[in-house]
Amino acid sequence: MRLVQVREQRFPEWMRSAGGADRSLKAWLDYGTEYLQARQIADAKTDAWLLMEYVANITRSFYYMHMHEPMDENDTEDYLGLLKRRGEHVPVQYLTGEAWFYGYSFRVNQHVLIPRQDTEILVEEALKRIEPGMRVLDLCTGSGCVLLSVLKEASVSGVGTDISQEALLVAELNRKRLGVHAGWIESDLFENVGGTFQMILSNPPYIPSDVIPELDPEVREHEPVLALDGREDGLYFYRRIVDEARSYLCPGGWLCLEIGYDQGEALENMLKSHGYTEVKIIKDLAGNDRVAVGALSGREL
Repeated sequence: MRLVQVREQRFPEWMRSAGGADRSLKAWLDYGTEYLQARQIADAKTDAWLLMEYVANITRSFYYMHMHEPMDENDTEDYLGLLKRRGEHVPVQYLTGEAWFYGYSFRVNQHVLIPRQDTEILVEEALKRIEPGMRVLDLCTGSGCVLLSVLKEASVSGVGTDISQEALLVAELNRKRLGVHAGWIESDLFENVGGTFQMILSNPPYIPSDVIPELDPEVREHEPVLALDGREDGLYFYRRIVDEARSYLCPGGWLCLEIGYDQGEALENMLKSHGYTEVKIIKDLAGNDRVAVGALSGREL
């Protein structure tokens, strides 16, 4: 990072009025935090740092060693621009193009959902049931974070599907980024899928349509509605997956689904009524329903 003085006209008014002398990394970080707090950004301090880390390409240790030195002029312009967009509730992950999931860095953009920590439970439950050599299908793969994390952790092969071609382009970027082998199919769930699998994963759209307007602006205004909207009751895609998966799962194969916080009972009944056994609803750290699993009848115990 080049450390040079920032031209006066680009400096925030409140800093100029205070004398304009302190144009340090620390002053900019403090400014970023206050700017985002004033715009009701919940994690203002964290986001202000993440944006500074991104534009200036610095680490925390570098910051603490150089916090009283002036910030690079070009970095400052970029920082102000990103602060403005974050203040408009654009998610910080879309601004930096990166999200961390299951210990891995994933590329993200407005065509895919931002990977969330709760979804890591789906990966964990899949890995508990996975066996070497399995063939895994991931429906509604989005960024590919679920499938690619499984492939990084287990000796299995995998295919991901998504109805969005733009999402699959992101998934392919992440496949290359993580250095694993995976195939992608543009498909409305099983529409263009062939063959059978020992495990099917999915984090499908599951938010009821009338709830979407109530979501945080970061979600409702910026994340793809196509990946959120589970139709009238949020269960539309589960009905299709649970029913159609029986034609693609090997006997005894596992179906593992992320679900909404209050959908456990509905999914348990749905899976059992369609002939799945060993049905289990797993809760997240907050105690909410998060993952539903079941094995297709015929599993050898």
